[in-house]
Amino acid sequence: MLTERVTDSTHQFEQSLIRLSEIHYVLRLYVTGTTPQSLRAIMNVKKFCEEYLKGRYELEVIDLYQQPQLAQGEQIIAAPTLIKKLPLPLRRIIGDMSKSERVLVGLDLQKKI
Repeated sequence: MLTERVTDSTHQFEQSLIRLSEIHYVLRLYVTGTTPQSLRAIMNVKKFCEEYLKGRYELEVIDLYQQPQLAQGEQIIAAPTLIKKLPLPLRRIIGDMSKSERVLVGLDLQKKI
């Protein structure tokens, strides 16, 4: 009986890992030109995506100086801002994305401690 429960729990855990590895992320990073903070945010987000979401993400970088109308549509009040569109729930992270834990929690890749 105990062996059945352990086997079942192991199977459920493995199935959860498979489902997590199939989740596709859609991300938008809003920046303001080529400022040091914008460049740092781009670099940091790309690093997180390649490390944790390799092959499972779409990242669109939007320069608000070139496309200011997009700020209003997404209600961007500060830049850089990363928006996780999918998977739901939608999340917004503001800043240069240098605080690893904050970004990972915002992307639902790590539980908040």
